Amino acid sequence: MESTTRAVMDDDAVLDAVLGDSAGTPEPVSVYVRRREPVIPETVDLQKVKFRLLVLLCLSAMAVGFVVDEPGRLLEGTLAIISSPSNLLTDYFAIASAGAVFLNAGALTLASVILVRLEKTEFSGPIIAGIFTVFGFALFGKNLFNSIPITLGVFLYARLERKRFGDYQVESLFATALGPAVSYLAFGTGMPVWAGILLGWSVGIVLGMVVPPLSVHFKKFHHGLSLYNIGFTAGIVGMVVVAIKNMAGADIATASHISTGLTPWLATLVAVFSVALLVCGFVLNGRSLHGMAHLMRRSGQAPSDFVALEGVGRTIMNMGLLGLMSLAFVLAVGGELNGPVLGGIFTVVGFGAYGKHPRNCWPILAGVTLGALLTGADLSSTQVIMTALFATTLAPIAGVYGSIYGVVAGLLHMGLVANLGFLHGGLNLYNHGFAAGFAAFVLYPVFNAKLRIRGKHDRIAQHAPQH
Repeated sequence: MESTTRAVMDDDAVLDAVLGDSAGTPEPVSVYVRRREPVIPETVDLQKVKFRLLVLLCLSAMAVGFVVDEPGRLLEGTLAIISSPSNLLTDYFAIASAGAVFLNAGALTLASVILVRLEKTEFSGPIIAGIFTVFGFALFGKNLFNSIPITLGVFLYARLERKRFGDYQVESLFATALGPAVSYLAFGTGMPVWAGILLGWSVGIVLGMVVPPLSVHFKKFHHGLSLYNIGFTAGIVGMVVVAIKNMAGADIATASHISTGLTPWLATLVAVFSVALLVCGFVLNGRSLHGMAHLMRRSGQAPSDFVALEGVGRTIMNMGLLGLMSLAFVLAVGGELNGPVLGGIFTVVGFGAYGKHPRNCWPILAGVTLGALLTGADLSSTQVIMTALFATTLAPIAGVYGSIYGVVAGLLHMGLVANLGFLHGGLNLYNHGFAAGFAAFVLYPVFNAKLRIRGKHDRIAQHAPQH
């Protein structure tokens, strides 16, 4: 039997090339791989590069804090943030100085980055998405006080399972969505401060312990069509906490603290940061745009680690594009840049490493925009803009089924998110992840049934990510 030589475009196709057609006997094949990733010198430690870039983000945010505020105002603002109940919607820019807000975001994110590094965990797509989400939500709900006990709870769960904490680091980053539950129990119930802190931290540790096993279970609920899996998990957990409090006769007061007048300089910061990402990614991609079209063709269905699938350079460029796209959307509809909106932008940017890109995000934005126009909602309001930005968790629907289906998903998400927040009383910061889980759960069988009626295959299986 003669041996043949075959060129393979990437590692994903190597197995098929070696095994041949599943219906026949594989022929002997000599395979060489032509990689899409530009050659990077072996002396470059990409793990160290990613670590340094993330540290630079944190230090830059903290530096902004020290530049715009004097030490006295920084201390006063930091204390206001830490002692805030922090339930939705608490824009830290509205209750503290801008410098204190950036100091809080930089410090909390830096602690997360260092923890990942100490555990020797790879800075993968989901880890990067988690770190950027921590940064974004540190502008309106997360702080060191309410995040530490939840992280400690995840750590204890890992010990009980006799596994490394690093194995649950993604869950640890996203589980801090329940931070407001800690802060509200500590500072929003009228209890003595020492008793409130003790109760809040105790509940936070318990919440951190229950999120990891539940998140594994709920992954099957939405079939990877919503990227904010732990947002859905946190919504369920928050719903239980609120139910227990209601049984005890304690109502949770709603919050609505939103800042205004910050758009010009915050827009400048986002634009500069996004362009810096584009330039950095361009350099790491061999000073080339090569491969970006291929990335844009990916469905984004979870798990879709773009760092592993497409490389660091293209991933960072994608993140920069998403930053500019999100900023352009906010400005185009006449919205204000404040803590929640800025948090939404940074979350979208972070998930540019894990499932999102402009091609599968724009249909979701269009769907929410259409929903606002049909219902007469104010498209420039913070609530609608937040809905549009965070609804991009459903980007895989557009990537798997097509743009029209993505528009429908955005439209449905807008209706759901307005009617589910009361279930967790604002104690889950990822309200949109909670709503998107239900949207994906409803749309998955409907869209697949439509495809079967048209004689087409199950798109979920067809678009399942290959590693």
